[in-house]
Amino acid sequence: MNELTTDLKLLHEATLNNLKSSKANNTLRAYTSDFRDFSVFCAKHGFNSLPSEPKIVSLYLTHLFRNSKKVSTLRRRLVSISMVHKLKGHYLDTKHPIIIENLMGIKRVNGSIQIGKKPILINHLKSIINVIDKQKVENTKKLRDKSIILVGFGGGFRRTELVSIDHEDLEFVSEGLKIKIRRSKTDQYGEGMIKGLPYFTNENYCPVINLKKWLEISKIKSGPIFRRFSKGSTLTEKRLTDQTVVLLMKKYLELAGIENKNFAGHSLRSGFATVAAEAGADERSIMAMTGHKTTQMVRRYIKEANIFKNNALNKVKI
Repeated sequence: MNELTTDLKLLHEATLNNLKSSKANNTLRAYTSDFRDFSVFCAKHGFNSLPSEPKIVSLYLTHLFRNSKKVSTLRRRLVSISMVHKLKGHYLDTKHPIIIENLMGIKRVNGSIQIGKKPILINHLKSIINVIDKQKVENTKKLRDKSIILVGFGGGFRRTELVSIDHEDLEFVSEGLKIKIRRSKTDQYGEGMIKGLPYFTNENYCPVINLKKWLEISKIKSGPIFRRFSKGSTLTEKRLTDQTVVLLMKKYLELAGIENKNFAGHSLRSGFATVAAEAGADERSIMAMTGHKTTQMVRRYIKEANIFKNNALNKVKI
């Protein structure tokens, strides 16, 4: 009997680990953060947060709306609350009319247009690289930061993908650079993909040339290619965090005299897609680089890129 109890306990623990492993760490952290906010709301008003019920969740969504949260935020919080309930073995009917009708009413009152962060365009990219070159710091730091920005833009990388690149994932070939992405947001099972970055004509803005120089000067032969510097400007073996990419980009935008408030980590990826669309790249080739699984977002980039190119007003002669 004890053996049976032990076996069931081990199976239970293994099952919980499998459930947690089904989601990326960043996703689990987002669920936890979102549910914490919901728990605070429930505690303040004397409600149970786990298990909860549709009426309470609907009140919480209204609370978020009244505090100027976007519809996309409301939907994400709803998913997080639902997933925490599932992971804890509770059922929550997120399709209940009191939730669905409330969301529909909020959309009608507030509108559902999503205003995304600004993309890094070519002029921004060049300004960032130029301002990095002007910094009075060690050349190693300049090359690291230039490589991060140029590779992130050139490959249409998510920032988590960018900082996850190891030396073993790189292959320099005559045409440029192949980078193996072992896992990404839309590839939770690690099937992987390979991105190809060709050489640019202008070496100063070329991700391949700058990365080569960075690897040579840093003497990195294995492990993370983008690493932290210690306070004494000594390169460590510690991998950069994805948040560091955002901070670096905002820092150099500000130094270049560009308002950085509406730029984020996603700006490198969206910038690549927008610039590629402006240059006439089709959605399939853009998706092959960015790793988008659906055309919805890519078509949005193409539409925005062509807003003046295919503008009907161009046909009007005044």
